[in-house]
Amino acid sequence: DQRSAFSRAVVLVQVRRAFFLGLRARSVLRVAEKTVQTRQVVADQIGALAKSNLKSGLDVSFANVNLAEAKLLLSQAQNEVKGADAELSAAMGYPLPQEFDLVETAMPAPPLAEPAPMISIALKERADVQSARSELSAAQRFTSAEGALSRPTVSIGAAAGVAPVHGDSIKDHYSIAGITMSIPIFNGHLYSARREEADFRARAVAERVRSLEMQVARDVQVAWLNTTNSFKRVKLTDELVKQASLALELSQARYDLGLSSIVELTQAQLAKTAADIQRATAIYEFQIQTSVLAYQQGLLK
Repeated sequence: DQRSAFSRAVVLVQVRRAFFLGLRARSVLRVAEKTVQTRQVVADQIGALAKSNLKSGLDVSFANVNLAEAKLLLSQAQNEVKGADAELSAAMGYPLPQEFDLVETAMPAPPLAEPAPMISIALKERADVQSARSELSAAQRFTSAEGALSRPTVSIGAAAGVAPVHGDSIKDHYSIAGITMSIPIFNGHLYSARREEADFRARAVAERVRSLEMQVARDVQVAWLNTTNSFKRVKLTDELVKQASLALELSQARYDLGLSSIVELTQAQLAKTAADIQRATAIYEFQIQTSVLAYQQGLLK
């Protein structure tokens, strides 16, 4: 039962990871679609101004390059959505890729300030740790049973019946009881060898349990660090998007007034697109790491 529960937790964390990767791919797709629309408008405007000799052919070339890069990003984002759906389909057990309409989920709470409470929960709740401890308990009880074989054994036997045909000196009914004691002495030290073997096996299981507990503590620590870092990245990317948007607005205004070149506007557009993608990645990476942290604590059941 404990191994089955552990396998279920593995499936749950895989499905959650694939789910959030699907949401991330769709978020990047929306960024790519918006980028294509925005750069198409800019390219059309610059092309119209170039026909009136208000902009140079170099500006038109740069605008078209930016538009082509946006379309390339859109194509890649569309492919990532299909790949994410295929991964989610496999995680959910579908033999063929399915198309999903994924719904956004609320952002999870920030991680705790210290991992120690989560490590305690993991050592108590994780099914693989419980399974290992059950194996240790079974090994210890088996060692005790093997040790008991060297002790004397006592058996009691009884019988009763009726003798329909008998001589005059025999009664019609009879009964008998007896006690037998067996003391193992000359058996080639078989029982002591079996007890020592069981004891060594129990010690090996105990070491595996201790190793597993150390590994679980390490995994929880690493998952907590990743979750904490992902949470910080969400805040940092929010500020990055804000500054990139402001820089793009200023660059667009300077370019419209003829105070800057198309290169400055291009760099601002690239920075804004990169910031939007990083923000989407940070949001869903935080949710993935939160699911991994819950799995490491044994909370996915």
